[in-house]
Amino acid sequence: MIERRRLPDRRQAETLQFEVGGLHYTCTLGRFPDGQIGELFLSNNKSNSSADVSARDAAVVASIALQYSVPIDVLRHALTRDARGKASGPLGAALDLLAAEHVITDDSGAGR
Repeated sequence: MIERRRLPDRRQAETLQFEVGGLHYTCTLGRFPDGQIGELFLSNNKSNSSADVSARDAAVVASIALQYSVPIDVLRHALTRDARGKASGPLGAALDLLAAEHVITDDSGAGR
């Protein structure tokens, strides 16, 4: 069985904001010491709305997957996309934005 990688108790966080389907989201991410993303927090500006709850839940599941060493690209490509390939939901949009900004790192910690 694969072991869960634990994040340090104290770590820096990066925050970015974006829009999906006319709704505004905030994504905060934490990293392992090697630079890999180990957790995501997503929220919608309308606290406790369906969009907010769904985004937060998706981020929890993604964080657990990342801590069990599921590659981010596997998550990105598994999520719903429109006919043009654009992410339909906030988790996919956040991961695509991170990839586009080269914020995601590979196993060596080097930028892509």
